[in-house]
Amino acid sequence: MPKSSEYTAKNIQVLEGLEPVRKRPAMYIGSIDTIGLHETLREIIDNAVDESLAGYAHNVWVILNQNGAATIIDDGRGIPVDKVKGYKKSALEIVMTKLHAGGKFGGGAYKVSGGLHGVGSSVVNALSSKMWLEVRRDGKLYRQEYERGVPRKDVEEMAISESRLKEILFDSRLNDLTTGTAVSFFPDDTIFTEIEFDTHIILKLLRERAYIVSGLYFHFYDQREGREKEIHMYFEGGILSLVKKLNEGKGSIHTPILIKKDIDNVLVEVALQYNEGINENLESFVNVINTINGGTHVTGFRMALTRVINDYGKRIGVFKNDGDSITGDDTREGLTAVIAIRMEQNKIQFEGQTKGKFGNSEIQPLVQSVVKEGLEMYFEENPADAKAILSKGYLAAKARLAARAAKDAILRKGAFEGGSLPGKLADCQEKNPEFSELYIVEGDSAGGSAKQGRDRKFQAVLPLGGKILNTERARLDKIVEFESLKDMIIALGAGIGETTNLEKVRYHRIIIMTDADVDGEHIETLLLTFFYRHLRAIIDSGYLYIAKPPLYKIQLGKEVSYAYSDSERDKLLSENKNGHFSIQRYKGLGEMNPEQLWETTMNPKNRILKKINVADAEEADRVLTMLMGEEVPPRKHFIQENAKLANLDI
Repeated sequence: MPKSSEYTAKNIQVLEGLEPVRKRPAMYIGSIDTIGLHETLREIIDNAVDESLAGYAHNVWVILNQNGAATIIDDGRGIPVDKVKGYKKSALEIVMTKLHAGGKFGGGAYKVSGGLHGVGSSVVNALSSKMWLEVRRDGKLYRQEYERGVPRKDVEEMAISESRLKEILFDSRLNDLTTGTAVSFFPDDTIFTEIEFDTHIILKLLRERAYIVSGLYFHFYDQREGREKEIHMYFEGGILSLVKKLNEGKGSIHTPILIKKDIDNVLVEVALQYNEGINENLESFVNVINTINGGTHVTGFRMALTRVINDYGKRIGVFKNDGDSITGDDTREGLTAVIAIRMEQNKIQFEGQTKGKFGNSEIQPLVQSVVKEGLEMYFEENPADAKAILSKGYLAAKARLAARAAKDAILRKGAFEGGSLPGKLADCQEKNPEFSELYIVEGDSAGGSAKQGRDRKFQAVLPLGGKILNTERARLDKIVEFESLKDMIIALGAGIGETTNLEKVRYHRIIIMTDADVDGEHIETLLLTFFYRHLRAIIDSGYLYIAKPPLYKIQLGKEVSYAYSDSERDKLLSENKNGHFSIQRYKGLGEMNPEQLWETTMNPKNRILKKINVADAEEADRVLTMLMGEEVPPRKHFIQENAKLANLDI
């Protein structure tokens, strides 16, 4: 991509002021919870990454300070500080205090960028209790400070030696910086419900960008008390390195394939590799934005992949009849792929506020053409790998047909749609799924207590018998043959596999309720594996929960209290040292009578539910593969490393 050499005040265009941001923050960052909090950090980081995409920055530093502030530094050109025509103010102040002001609206400073609609810096400023910037340009240092988006004074010019960065003790390399931008901000606790940054979320964000923007160094420091974390990231291999990382421990069946071509001023990069598993892991990006809901670039890739594999099968004689072929779904089995597009920012079209889906229609045939050409060439030059990929798709097609036959044989027509509900299900009276709950419990004993203790108006109960099938590597035909899973699928009403229809789900709260012991946690893990691998839409829609039953019943005189953790137990006892008390440790839900189970675990006024979400799908996929897959060494290593942390109730 060509560099944009000039970056001065004339590149800055102003559209409107900041006032709406504090009134309706969710309109600009999606939410005011931990997701919105980390969106503010992402915005500033992506401004630094944009300097790298423009051809200037080579390093990005991200520091979490002891005082709760976040600091992001780059060694790019530095935000312009000269006056903006018509405003008589520094470009730095305009960028930080005016909504839709910046160098990404056609001013020519950036061709490729990833900021949220170009409003990132000013929005973060508006939602910060305090913020300060230091810009290094032309051998000088410029600084301005803000409170809730309002400048405390004009931009100050000073010597670089007067930088406040020396207050942050983390990297001596910063002392030598002559150009670049440093941003520090405190998230406003009157706006956000959570103001503590999560290391795992930040490291995933940085790792993602380090893979996509190969050659850019990221330096992360967590200086908060008790953390002392220092991590540096740099991946010369780019998305090829990411595919290798995603496929760790999954038994790859060929060397990873990289396809890369710059066409019509759009850079298309695709890396893929098949493994021995049955699950797909595909990630897609436009510039540095993770398009979690796919888009036209993903559609073009899938079409080319299916076409090339089928054409190759016909050419070498595997598909002899006209009806022989594999479908797009067949090509997904065991596929790990990363699709990355880079193009001019002002030509990108996203669907939705959060940029989850890429919408440029012209990119679909472009990606399809690039991938088709690249794969055909690879298959010609690597026939052994081509045959391994073809064989993988062919086996998936056979399994799909077998699964469909098994499903039709086992279940009467309409059973998946709730025409014949399982006998063990104690359904609720409410028919509107928005107000209906399903408790999935282990065993008939706990099921009996739950059925008696529930509010039958809106709470349904389904007891499961025995251990659940490990579905990490199980195909659909095996799943629907397993009685407990079959009952659960029918009770949910959404179907499974190609028949999945989330609009038909019968409950919008699906609550896993198991014993608070090792066996209960095992069953919980098996159920989470099933939902993650085979009914992921349930999790993505926010319908899956885990109930948290109490660990202890504490009798203090005539008063009964419940403790949900050891620390809560100790707190209750310390507050009543002189009283007579007795403690009962619950080993299972069946030990509670229906009234106790209702009061502690099922009553919406008192219960504690953990909502399941997949904030880090890549990490979840890795952990599930390690814990539930067939490879023993990674699991053994995990157990050895974490055994000392286990809290065993013997």
